[in-house]
Amino acid sequence: MANEKTGSYRTKRVFVNNIDTYSSKCIAKFLSTCMVGGSLEEADEEGPAEDETTLQDGTFQIVGTISNNEGEKPSFALQCYASQKRDQLLPSLLKCDVVVYNISEHATAELIDEATWAISALHSDIESFASQKIFILISSVMTWAMSKPADPNDPEIPLTEDDYRRKRHHPNFKEHANAEKTVLKLGKTKKSKLSSYVVAAGVQYGMGENLLHYFFKNADVDYLSVNLRIEPVFLKETFNLHWVSEAGIIDNINRVVEEYKLLRLLLPIRICLLGPPAVGKSSVAEKLCKHYKLHHINLKEVIDEKMQHLEEAVNGTEQEGESEEALSNAQDQLDSLKDSMEQNGGRLSDGLVYRIMRDKLNSTPCRNHGFVLDGFPKSYDQAKEIFYDELDDPRSKMPAFNKKIIPEFIFSLEASDDFLKERVQNLPESVAEKMHYSKDEYLTRLKKFRKANVEDATVLNYFDELEIHPEHIEVNNAVDPEYGAVMDKITRLVGRPRNYGPTPEEREEMERKSVEETAQRLVLETAEWNRREAETAAKMATQLEEWNRHVTEVKRQEHELLEARSAPLRNYLMNYVMPSLTEGMMECCKAKPDDPVDFLAEYLLRNNSQD
Repeated sequence: MANEKTGSYRTKRVFVNNIDTYSSKCIAKFLSTCMVGGSLEEADEEGPAEDETTLQDGTFQIVGTISNNEGEKPSFALQCYASQKRDQLLPSLLKCDVVVYNISEHATAELIDEATWAISALHSDIESFASQKIFILISSVMTWAMSKPADPNDPEIPLTEDDYRRKRHHPNFKEHANAEKTVLKLGKTKKSKLSSYVVAAGVQYGMGENLLHYFFKNADVDYLSVNLRIEPVFLKETFNLHWVSEAGIIDNINRVVEEYKLLRLLLPIRICLLGPPAVGKSSVAEKLCKHYKLHHINLKEVIDEKMQHLEEAVNGTEQEGESEEALSNAQDQLDSLKDSMEQNGGRLSDGLVYRIMRDKLNSTPCRNHGFVLDGFPKSYDQAKEIFYDELDDPRSKMPAFNKKIIPEFIFSLEASDDFLKERVQNLPESVAEKMHYSKDEYLTRLKKFRKANVEDATVLNYFDELEIHPEHIEVNNAVDPEYGAVMDKITRLVGRPRNYGPTPEEREEMERKSVEETAQRLVLETAEWNRREAETAAKMATQLEEWNRHVTEVKRQEHELLEARSAPLRNYLMNYVMPSLTEGMMECCKAKPDDPVDFLAEYLLRNNSQD
């Protein structure tokens, strides 16, 4: 496209798939600022400005698909197509001079198949083209991953385009390799109408990339295991490229990490908890560290950790390969700390304490994750010594401070002396002894704290001067032993955690899976309930049937027993009573008395007495 003669040029239309994803967006945004037919040397080496939102006359017209139907339309695109079927997308492709399909960013089988379909569909209509069309497939360097060096005796010689035919793809990228073959094959049949190119995109990292994200989340190390030297001769000779990290990810790792943390909002949270002794700073600090995944910074623990680290280094229990200089340095530091403690009654000098604390706050875990300072610093001078910045601006009215380690949230936990004394008195003896909260010792510490915090130059004043204004929180754990109210207020002011969490897409997928799992669980629970109900009903039916059999048997036996018991009486009646009764009734019929019952009774009585 850049080989056209200078003069007036018609607008060229460029299709790019998924222009709302990282690399496709960068490509489309860059092309949207390039003048059609303009000299490559005139291209803006810095690329388009981040806030550039208007389409310019004479630049390439960008159209393309978007992967997120609910997202905003990119400002640099003329048209966007969302969720189009292939028969609907084909007319849009035929209107374009250049078609770019990007399958370099974790492409799915469906996306790779769509790219193959696109070149095949264009090739089928090749005779209808009024001018040449260009198809560019942006594939992955992983289709070269298993290639042997250009010269086995000199692995430093890079691979070039001339080595394409003998390249070998990674087993997981067979579909990419097949798509490349199809694109190159169809682009050779009639180059005056349709020409094709394949670009093997290298490992992409930086602002907005997905590689590190997938690496951290899914341990996808295929990309990071490639060991190739490739020279992009064609791209370097054809395009005026502006390299950001030309030396590679290793030499630029600090910048990459900072960009990654900024983009993914993996920002540290730095909190300082202050307050009188026994107010509950350590308890609240532990809860905050658990909630926000932060590091608990306690002065005594930091010093103990430093001593242990130096002793392990000196005794050879650290990692192997430590240089003699490092071991000597560790020994010198350990001797310095021990000498200071001997000279100061078991305590370190202030200068060593400040240095150890600065080293801890500047450590990678604290810089990356954040921390909770537990009751330290205690004074204005301590805060000034710990957070000072060597690059002091003499024109600044504020004290110089290191922005990378200064706490961003200051919370002062407050309680009355009576409340604190009662709380200490109610502590178990073992806990009070461990915390050095004996009566006289605690009262001395509390008095010292109150005195230090009525002066003008307090640690709270230090943060106030830096415009990091402390929040004062009243503690009354007599009614709130778990510090629920304190935690609620702190977390409300600090906000949500900033550590590594799922992306919006992953959260949506997790919610979808949760709904599906809930529905599936309900189905299983319903089926289980129905099964149990059926089992219960069957069991009850069996029991009822058994009961009916028992009742029938009982009635039969009862009838037989009654029959057996009534036989003697029945025989007596038949032999002795029924004959007399029969005779009496016959006489009653002959006599026809007015009262047959009375007549019959007298007859039976008379005959019975005669008998």
